[in-house]
Amino acid sequence: MTVVGLLCCGRRNATWLRVAVRVPAVFWREKASYTQGQSPEARIREYFYYIDHQGQLFLDDTKVKNFVTCFKDQKFLVFFFKHLKVNQTGRYQQHFPFISLCGRERNFLRCDDLPVVYTHLLSESGCEERLSYCGGGVKLTVPFQPQSLFMHPVSGRVYHPAPEHVGGVGLVRSALSIELSPHFQYSSGQDNTSQPTHFLWAGQQHTLTNELSRRFLLQ
Repeated sequence: MTVVGLLCCGRRNATWLRVAVRVPAVFWREKASYTQGQSPEARIREYFYYIDHQGQLFLDDTKVKNFVTCFKDQKFLVFFFKHLKVNQTGRYQQHFPFISLCGRERNFLRCDDLPVVYTHLLSESGCEERLSYCGGGVKLTVPFQPQSLFMHPVSGRVYHPAPEHVGGVGLVRSALSIELSPHFQYSSGQDNTSQPTHFLWAGQQHTLTNELSRRFLLQ
């Protein structure tokens, strides 16, 4: 882990902070530069994060991003994503379009694709099916809307509605998308390289609304 990574962990672990943090490091992302834990004004701290297309959250400056280095503490993830919103602070808006506020702490977020990534479909007998996102388990979910699934015609990625305060659309991670793919149906004479028209789920055929297409700049 980098020195800066230890700094961010250290704010939740005073021992790590005293032992590991020696000199702050400044990082550049295109034209944006920052130091993890910087204080642009009195009693304000700023941290910078990145979420990949699998729904894993990292410190933005983490050099090796994988399951080992991502955040896994569910309480932290739930708090972070429940307080996530569009960045309208006037700071880093171009490079970090989302922000999660914690008191006087500003947590800026950039994304590989979108800030909400659905990782699991939760289903219990007698309960509505729900999509869970970003490592939050049952504490970060939205109702599953089969008719609202949207397969992007260029990338092939699958999307589903998300809370409006984070843009209204979320990405279905690849592993879950593969599980859902056999349920997509296509018009007669078309193969699975075309745009699906229906989604067969729990014995019911849902006509896909493609309402999410307006969220994307499609040719």
